[in-house]
Amino acid sequence: MEDYSEWREAGRIAGEALKYGKALIKPGARITEVLDKIEEKIYSLGGKCAFPPQISMNDVAAHYCPEPGDEFCFKDELCSLDLGVHVNGAIGDTACTVDLSGNNQRLVEAAEKAIDAAIEKAAIGVKLSEIGAAIQETISDHGFAPVRNLSGHGLGRFKIHDEPSVPNYNDKGNTVLKKGMTVAIEPFATTGQGLIHEADDATIFSLINKKPVRNIFTRQILKEIESYNDLPFTTRWLARKFPMIKVNFALKELLQNNIIKAYPPLVEVAHGLVSQAEHSLLIDDKVEVLTRV
Repeated sequence: MEDYSEWREAGRIAGEALKYGKALIKPGARITEVLDKIEEKIYSLGGKCAFPPQISMNDVAAHYCPEPGDEFCFKDELCSLDLGVHVNGAIGDTACTVDLSGNNQRLVEAAEKAIDAAIEKAAIGVKLSEIGAAIQETISDHGFAPVRNLSGHGLGRFKIHDEPSVPNYNDKGNTVLKKGMTVAIEPFATTGQGLIHEADDATIFSLINKKPVRNIFTRQILKEIESYNDLPFTTRWLARKFPMIKVNFALKELLQNNIIKAYPPLVEVAHGLVSQAEHSLLIDDKVEVLTRV
């Protein structure tokens, strides 16, 4: 029988880091400084980043990390903070949305109430389509659309996106929650069409193949990437150790050789605003919300 103590610890740290990071998102705060402080908080609590903390804004649903040296400061954006923590590969994944404009609180509430409804529904033997239906109904009742081509996911050791996929709408599937599963449920609510597409250049990547490379700079950077245990990373991390000109050269070569995979920002197709909420759960006789603090 697996000891879930590391999953509980990762969830606790993730929840505390999210609460800390949420309080940092204020008008005038610089996005890179906020993300750096969140990373420092995760490490100070005894965890490591399972993926780069990211703050996606307005019509961007996910996968936005600023470039090194980005001077952007928050003003009146709708900001979704998504972070993951691992303890020896056991992962806690959580997210929330902050409305700096004061005009989109009902959209924020739609995602928050949707995850509450999903958690209330979650139990051993419950169909994932029932979870999706609860999310869809709650978001629709608030007057918005769920993002249908984004989903929650299982959490594996050193694996962010594992089976099963947890839909944000009723997909009519028959897959059920099983005892011992660790899953992240993450509803997205939008004022748009409820679909996202990849846009712009990526700043988030992960190692997918291990192959030799000739260039000495690329080899050095690949060695650093390998230290991330196949978990996602961002250019900002590499820029702390290497000049950006070398980082950009290496990333281009590694992409061309199918050694790393890029994760571009995910944008709502109609440029609707997007809110997000997320918690990690342990499915047991009594479901545990690992990231709720």
